[in-house]
Amino acid sequence: MEATEYIDGGGREGPSAGEDAPDDWIAEAELRALTVPADGHGQRVDRVLAALVPALSRSYLQQLIADGALRWRGQVCTKAAARVAAGDPLQIELRPTPQAQAFVPEPMALDVVHEDAHLLVIDKPVGLVVHPAAGHWSGTLLNGLLAHHAGAVALPRAGIVHRLDKDTSGLMLVAKTRPAMDALVAAIAARTVDRQYLALAGGRWHGEERLTIDRPVGRDPANRLRMAVVGSGKPAQTTVQVLAAGAEATLLACKLHTGRTHQIRVHLAQRGHPLLGDALYGGRALWGLTRQGLHAASLRLAHPVDGRPLAFWRAPPADLRDALSAGGLRYNAPPPGHGLID
Repeated sequence: MEATEYIDGGGREGPSAGEDAPDDWIAEAELRALTVPADGHGQRVDRVLAALVPALSRSYLQQLIADGALRWRGQVCTKAAARVAAGDPLQIELRPTPQAQAFVPEPMALDVVHEDAHLLVIDKPVGLVVHPAAGHWSGTLLNGLLAHHAGAVALPRAGIVHRLDKDTSGLMLVAKTRPAMDALVAAIAARTVDRQYLALAGGRWHGEERLTIDRPVGRDPANRLRMAVVGSGKPAQTTVQVLAAGAEATLLACKLHTGRTHQIRVHLAQRGHPLLGDALYGGRALWGLTRQGLHAASLRLAHPVDGRPLAFWRAPPADLRDALSAGGLRYNAPPPGHGLID
């Protein structure tokens, strides 16, 4: 989704989540001496190591072997397929995994829209990954939050309760305390957090100028990198309002009622209006916009601890503003305290 929800309130992201460490979690280098057991006789060395060091995946152990971290019978062994004998001495340097190295503070400039003792609202720039994953083990928002305030280390996902895709810009809620996190998770699940987006969809709009798209979203069976409208998917609902229409593109306000992965992108693509710049879902690059034309512009909610009403608005970044200008698409930003769709 554009703002994927974490409605379970938990999270297995290593010590920062306050839980047991997940698989593949080695935080410090360790030189470990091992002996091939009887049932390992004639087996591949990577398979034997996987049994002797169950905290690490076989694929990670294979990488360590390839990197020269294993000594077999006193000699460096770089072949995972080497066959060992019972009683053979092994010595392997267990090096910190990318996962372990990911959950560390990294100071970064955060565009803070609001901050108090319990709540942080930031304007996420295009290109910032929200939390560590394969291919992005550092430089994420989570790393920045761990550096921003000391309490983040005690919270699941450093207080992140929903996320934006890497190339989606805009407003994000982050909890700074556990009571705030629990309340925000409950509010998102109860659909009492109002989240609205500006979306630049391809083509002239067809159909009603305001409608609610209610189509289930799940993994695309033909392409595991994509989501799709599928009967077996989870319920997904998006209200759409035309703000400005042109021959080549349409500016929309989109209000989320649910939080499925890529929800707005999937719903608009399914209707034949993929977002400009969204190559994954068939959108074309136009007016210099090479990332999906999507911006989380408006947030409205009750403060998770004291209950006071909060409303935030952030105008789209320069690349999206330039594209709107090039397409002659103009809209009136809402007054303070109001969203694009009421």
